[in-house]
Amino acid sequence: MCAAESLRSGPDTAGVAPTASGGLLDVLSVAAVLIDAEGRIDLWSPQAEDLFGYSAEEALGEFAGRLLIHEEHLEAVLELFAQVMAGGGSWAGVFPVRHKDGSTRLVEFRNMRLLDDQGDYYALGLATDQATLRQVERDLALSARLVSQSPIGLGVLDTDLRYVSVNPAEERMNGVPAAEHVGRHVHEVLPFLDESFEATMRAVLDTGTPVVDQYTVGRTPADPDNEHAWSISFHRLEAPNGKVLGVVTSSVDVTERHRAVQEQRRTVLTLQHSLLPRSPPQRPGLAVASRYQPALAASEIGGDWFDVIALGGDKTALVVGDVMGSGVSAAASMGQLRTATRTLAGLDLDPAQVLQQLDHITEDLEQDTIATCVYAVYDPHSAQCRISLAGHLPPALLRLDGEHELLKLPTGTPLGVGDVDFRTTTLALHPGDQLVLYTDGLVERRDQPIDACLDTLLALLDDPHRSLDATCELLLHTLRHPGDHDDVALLIARVLPSVLSRDGTEPPVA
Repeated sequence: MCAAESLRSGPDTAGVAPTASGGLLDVLSVAAVLIDAEGRIDLWSPQAEDLFGYSAEEALGEFAGRLLIHEEHLEAVLELFAQVMAGGGSWAGVFPVRHKDGSTRLVEFRNMRLLDDQGDYYALGLATDQATLRQVERDLALSARLVSQSPIGLGVLDTDLRYVSVNPAEERMNGVPAAEHVGRHVHEVLPFLDESFEATMRAVLDTGTPVVDQYTVGRTPADPDNEHAWSISFHRLEAPNGKVLGVVTSSVDVTERHRAVQEQRRTVLTLQHSLLPRSPPQRPGLAVASRYQPALAASEIGGDWFDVIALGGDKTALVVGDVMGSGVSAAASMGQLRTATRTLAGLDLDPAQVLQQLDHITEDLEQDTIATCVYAVYDPHSAQCRISLAGHLPPALLRLDGEHELLKLPTGTPLGVGDVDFRTTTLALHPGDQLVLYTDGLVERRDQPIDACLDTLLALLDDPHRSLDATCELLLHTLRHPGDHDDVALLIARVLPSVLSRDGTEPPVA
């Protein structure tokens, strides 16, 4: 059987996976031409027709030199052909070829001698357009240089999330030689990675949507004694034909920034805790519990605060406020407003008057400050609570009989806006009733409307006999999520059995 017949019969394709068009070979459009010992064209691929312009019917049986080579180059080509057919090895190089349209094109050739089972020799020529090949070579060289010299750690993983390659920066970050990455699952190389990272990579593989700047902290063999932080991004790697090849990770060591943020977080938290009461004092006629929970990131810790202030005549002021903004400046503004609130509280003013004065003070702060606040005064002798809001979310009320509601109060506007009148509402409270004051970090979700979150808050206030501390933990555990981007101040007060009035009698039931 001649070589042509052998090639036409094709290999056994059992177990061979087909490749979609559009891959590298398609980009190069490699043409195949088979020439017999006399120099005649015996096989002609469709890519050859695209490259040289001649159809198979026009090319088969023709002398390749006469069809494709200009007269001035024919002698040199025939000499090269003779050397290859005589066993002189393969030949590779660039040669000017005559296209059917009369133009001359530089074509990259690879020529080699073939022998069939009848002892006949053939020359196989593989050819591609030189300009296309050089562009691919430049792109590959540039990509390789960028990858190898990049200070960003780059890793390529296949669709099973096993490493295919890593660049030197990734090798240094992980402290694992590049050869020991290859073929291993990402969690085998980096066991510190949270499981969410694998889920993220699989989502990127499935959807093609990149994920940028996912943050992780841990230790690697590169520096096992110290914690490092990395910002890692993921994007799907696809062939030109759209075939999914895997996922690429790019990692940046952000340890110094992480440590600076952690130090800032410690500073802000220290300032916050120095300004907030250690534990709310227990006041006549009230049992009080509170919580302050900072945001996960230091840059997001704001100016939330709460306070329980002893007033004359056994009265108690309950305060929860939230300075807009975050960081040290918000915490400092919070400290100034808390101090001002305590000073004003000592004047025994109506809650609306207190907020009016705080509004003026807020306007005079050096930094532009906006804050919300709820200010309530409970008098155990009259069993009444007077409340005023400055742009704050409404308190929740849980009655002893289990009824619960968000108080319908005039909302007011935030402190610092100016030229606004605040209003005070008087509320009758009975033994066992609970008043729940909170900042928006408890109930605001980026993926849910505020009304739905407030409904959830009310639904959780389902047991008036539950301890106040247990209620605080329930609300925080249910409504807060890891990584929430706001801090929370929470204050719950329960009315205790009646306190004798100043004349020695019990107050009238409201």
